[in-house]
Amino acid sequence: MKAASLSIAQLRSAYASGDLTPADALKSVAESIDSVDGDIGGYLSYDLDLALRDAAEADLSLPLGGVPIAIKDLINVNGHPCSCASKILDGKYTSPYDATVVRKLREAGAIPFGRTNMDEFAMGSSNENSGINPCHNPHDLDRIPGGSSGGSAAVVAAHTAVASLGTDTGGSIRQPASHCGVVGLKPTYGRVSRFGLVAFASSLDQCGPMTKTVEDAATLLQAISGACDRDSTCLKEDVPDYSDAIGKDIKGLKIGLPSEYFAEGLDPEVKAKVEAAIKQLESLGAEIQEVSLPNTEHAVATYYVIATAEASANLARFDGVRYGHRAEADGLIELYKKSRAEGFGDEVKRRIILGTYVLSSGYYDAYYTRAQKVRTLIRNDFEEAFSKVDVIASPVSPTPAFKMGEKFSDPLSMYLADIYTISANLAGICGISVPCGTVSVDGKELPVGLQLLGKSFGEADILRAAHAYEVS
Repeated sequence: MKAASLSIAQLRSAYASGDLTPADALKSVAESIDSVDGDIGGYLSYDLDLALRDAAEADLSLPLGGVPIAIKDLINVNGHPCSCASKILDGKYTSPYDATVVRKLREAGAIPFGRTNMDEFAMGSSNENSGINPCHNPHDLDRIPGGSSGGSAAVVAAHTAVASLGTDTGGSIRQPASHCGVVGLKPTYGRVSRFGLVAFASSLDQCGPMTKTVEDAATLLQAISGACDRDSTCLKEDVPDYSDAIGKDIKGLKIGLPSEYFAEGLDPEVKAKVEAAIKQLESLGAEIQEVSLPNTEHAVATYYVIATAEASANLARFDGVRYGHRAEADGLIELYKKSRAEGFGDEVKRRIILGTYVLSSGYYDAYYTRAQKVRTLIRNDFEEAFSKVDVIASPVSPTPAFKMGEKFSDPLSMYLADIYTISANLAGICGISVPCGTVSVDGKELPVGLQLLGKSFGEADILRAAHAYEVS
């Protein structure tokens, strides 16, 4: 039995029946990685011996007892490398502590296993910006898996992981989930602790599950949610039992369709798949109505001012002095310059420069302050829409996964690929991508994702709708 091809629920059943032990599962996952991942590049590393020591103490009575979970390589796991897929940290930093989400996984019985590939410091939409090696889409190796959590999506899709954790700053869980045909959930900002995540944009980042099923997403979300005294932005809201949302019908659930998300630029075949999924939800009893999010057109510009400004501040700590790559240099200023020039990739440098510019004297009010005002307008758009509906449905991405290199030299084109996901991060709401079929491109079947957005702390609503669609 190949453990990595199982869902969390199936693996737990195999443990209960005695068909597998956690040690068996880990060895099976490692074999799958060794046989498949060479062509995909979804993993940056894994440590089987360390995981087997954890497995020896696994408590199978816990909700995730003995379940191996792959971890995006910007989430700290005690004793594991944490490179953020960057040369500035690769081989030079081993984490001395667990991120809160990892601590919570361990408390639920899970075993962190494997470091997944990503765009460097989570800056990218294709995983081509990895400073170590690119990651490929398991459905077509000539195409991107999405980003920045491309590795976390690819390993679940390729059945080299049971489930994984990713992070979502502007769509980095939902977009690769859509491109790889898996389930990816971005929680409400403040639902899950950010302590131990290497920060890209602190007001936008959220950690979330990437899984084979909606039920598994609910299980993982349950484990990692909740207050954290080491993260002042993690709110002390009660965490509901998300399993209660699984299996409930959606009769009377009001689903809004934003006209701005079905306009020019959306691939006709992707549109057809998403519309068919919405009709299926309607046939299950959901009430469909149109809503408007009029400030959507400003979302990409707003995001790339705020996110780069925060990245400029957050990445200042990587200076070649305290840890990470240190260049040979004469004097402190040259050390800073050479260490960062050698350690950071082009996309990271681009965003640091842009962020520093928008924060600089004379430009702060013109760009950063204005962007924050527009962010408020975007949040207000969602509040108005959610006063009328329970859930908003849309595409995740305007197109299926594009070819490697197709947009790499055109950053603006790459940025625009996140048009349907960015607004949720700016507003701080939750969202999920659930597979809704495939489209045929160049003889390959490429996955398409349906995005369901919920109001703040409305994860139960989107899980309920996503599961009802998944099993229908």
